[in-house]
Amino acid sequence: MIKYQLQCGSGCSFEGWFKSSGEFDRQSDEGALECPFCGSTHVERAIMAPAVVTRSAGRSNGAGAMRKTIADAARRARDYVEKNFDYVGERFPEEARRIHYGETNERQIYGEATGKEVKELVDEGVSIAPLPPSPGAPAGAKKKLN
Repeated sequence: MIKYQLQCGSGCSFEGWFKSSGEFDRQSDEGALECPFCGSTHVERAIMAPAVVTRSAGRSNGAGAMRKTIADAARRARDYVEKNFDYVGERFPEEARRIHYGETNERQIYGEATGKEVKELVDEGVSIAPLPPSPGAPAGAKKKLN
């Protein structure tokens, strides 16, 4: 795949992904390209400055930025669950089953479960997902949500 910065005859700028340079040329020759903003079919590649990433810079900067993005997303997920779901603590497996089997009103819960309890719930078809640990939580923290 190749990404091009594109520009239409009206001056709109946008990007497009193509299987190859030849695929861009083919679509352009057929008039198959269209500006998503104004609908112009006069679309050309814009001048681009290529980004060259060295091995060391790519590993350290890219990996660090990715870790930060993932950590931020995990924190937001945990914050959302803690604000909007009912915490049932160690009763999580029992409550998740009661909800699954229709023995109590359906609601979103989170709480504690051991690895064995998680496996049993999954084997029974109870829908659960891991909750990212709180910052500074012990490594063995096992929060689960339903």
